[in-house]
Amino acid sequence: MSFFSALIVAVLFSVGVYLLLQRTLSRIILGLALMGHSANLLLMVVGGRAGKAPIVGAFGPEDTVADPLPQALALTAIVISFGVISFLLAIAYRSWVLTQNDEVEDDVEDARIAQLGEAEMRRWWSRPR
Repeated sequence: MSFFSALIVAVLFSVGVYLLLQRTLSRIILGLALMGHSANLLLMVVGGRAGKAPIVGAFGPEDTVADPLPQALALTAIVISFGVISFLLAIAYRSWVLTQNDEVEDDVEDARIAQLGEAEMRRWWSRPR
């Protein structure tokens, strides 16, 4: 069961990374959501098997007790990812209203600075030592 769960986490995370590297905002948002779901699933897998609630006096010495930390971390991650995805959906909707396009364009200033950096590196490597 653990290998199968780890395989599902790996597939979800790799598909999320693939979608995150695309140029359309909808795929970027879906990729981020898949990566968040895979992280939550990883927390649940690492948390181990379910057990009794960790309430003092509600279990005996032979009972297994559930670890509440992975559950709390997963709940926090769900809330944070919900907020981030809502924000990104609002930005994507605003971009669609303004441009009628879902694709992320290249930044002209960023390309200019990258070319200046490459020219500087060529000049630095070609100087006499």
